[in-house]
Formats: sequence, C-alpha cells, structure tokens
Amino acid sequence: MISWFPTINASLNATAAVLLFLGWRAIKSKNTVVHKRFMIAALVASTLFLVSYLTYHLTVAGVTRYQGQGISRFIYFLILLTHTPLAVMIVPFCLAAVYFAVRGDFKRHVRITKWLLPVWMYVSVTGVLIYFMLYIF
Repeated sequence: MISWFPTINASLNATAAVLLFLGWRAIKSKNTVVHKRFMIAALVASTLFLVSYLTYHLTVAGVTRYQGQGISRFIYFLILLTHTPLAVMIVPFCLAAVYFAVRGDFKRHVRITKWLLPVWMYVSVTGVLIYFMLYIF
C-alpha cells in the first residue's frame, strides 16, 4: 500500500488539473452550475492530494532525494524551486476564492481566480512532472 502513495498523489494532481481545465471551460461558456461542480471536485482532489502527500512524507518516506544527474537534475530542481512555494501560496487563496464565491462576491472571486487558476494548474501539472522525474525516468 505504501509504495502506491506516490502514484496516488500524482493521479490526484492529474485529476485536479483536468477538473480545473473543465471548470475553466464551463465558466467560459457561462455554465456556472457545471463550473461550480468541477471546481469543487478540483478542490477535493487537491485536498486529498495534500492529505495523502503529508501522510506519506511525514510518516513513511521522509525526504525524497532526486537521483538523476546532469541537465535532468537542473530541470528537476528548477521545477521544484517554483512548484513548492507556489503550492504553499495557493492554499489560502483557494480558501478565499471559495469564500467569496459562497458569499456571492463574484467580483472579488474573479479577481483572485484570474491568477489563481493558472498557478493552481501549474502546481498540479508540475506535481505530475515531479512524480515522473522521481519514480518513472
């Protein structure tokens, strides 16, 4: 079961990215009901990822070391250098976006989500890339 954690985490990140994209497409077509469902699902996927990731690294794996060398090592750390702080930063902004949407304050919701969506998408996609670099390649 424990060896499945990284794959589950990458799958949750990939799922979040797909749901974010579908939610963005829904709001662009003015379908607020479908947008809301996709975005809630993306938030759930990302929350499950965070719980799974923390559980795995705090109780089992500890720090995972990248074994690659050369240019792949440079690329890995470049991705990680941007991914990690952005992943931490999006949490309060996701909560604020949800708060404003629930309150019906869509002006503030949109102001946050205009930059939150691409950053959240980047974090989700780079999370999958990090998985591939650590465990597949």
